[in-house]
Amino acid sequence: MFPEEGWAMVVGRRERVRQATLAEIRAAARRLLIEQGPAAVTINGVAREMGMSGPALYHYFAGHEELVAAVTVDFFRELTEAMEAARGAQPPGDHGRRLLAACRAMRRWAVTHRAEFGWVFASPMAGERRPDSPRELAGQDFERVFMEEIAELWRTRPFPAPGEGELDPSIREQLRAYATATGLTLPVEVIHVFLSCWIRLYGLLCMEVLGQLDFAYSDLEPVFEECLREMAPRLGLDYDAATGRDT
Repeated sequence: MFPEEGWAMVVGRRERVRQATLAEIRAAARRLLIEQGPAAVTINGVAREMGMSGPALYHYFAGHEELVAAVTVDFFRELTEAMEAARGAQPPGDHGRRLLAACRAMRRWAVTHRAEFGWVFASPMAGERRPDSPRELAGQDFERVFMEEIAELWRTRPFPAPGEGELDPSIREQLRAYATATGLTLPVEVIHVFLSCWIRLYGLLCMEVLGQLDFAYSDLEPVFEECLREMAPRLGLDYDAATGRDT
């Protein structure tokens, strides 16, 4: 065996051990989050959970913010994979059913992973937002699940959107900036329709997961479904057809 080949094997083994330790640290942070809440997820708290010292953990994460970002990426990816799997189980060309399936998968993941959902979506990210950071890229992958289906819906069967000049100039300017930042090529009026639907759907889900509607509802799944039913016509969808139900 050549010396460089032996060195490559040593380096590869060390990297595998390092990656396994990183995954174990993130899993420990998740346990603390679920069992004790966000305040427990500190460098020292995770280190104790791992059976190591706080300074030793800094060999793997530069600080609390980097640890938070890494755990957040895991949650984003898990949620995105669940939504993509639900969407992928529907016929490729049936964008209505694919979109609704992704929405339902999002809710299922959120209500069965309340601590994780709250961690990702209810808390603002500390520090400066970098478009190329792993956290931002993972968030964009999550958004893309929806936007891909909305874009295909618009291209194959354009849905009603405000006419030119109907949107407030401030809204138009903000949506142009959003489209530029995300690479969207849809008209700003179409983006406005989608975001209007998304704000209501996401707002309802946040209120459910964070317990803000417990005073009135013990089961919000029918309310979420009602929201989908009301959203469908705005996107040019027949709710029953998109759901696969008999009308």
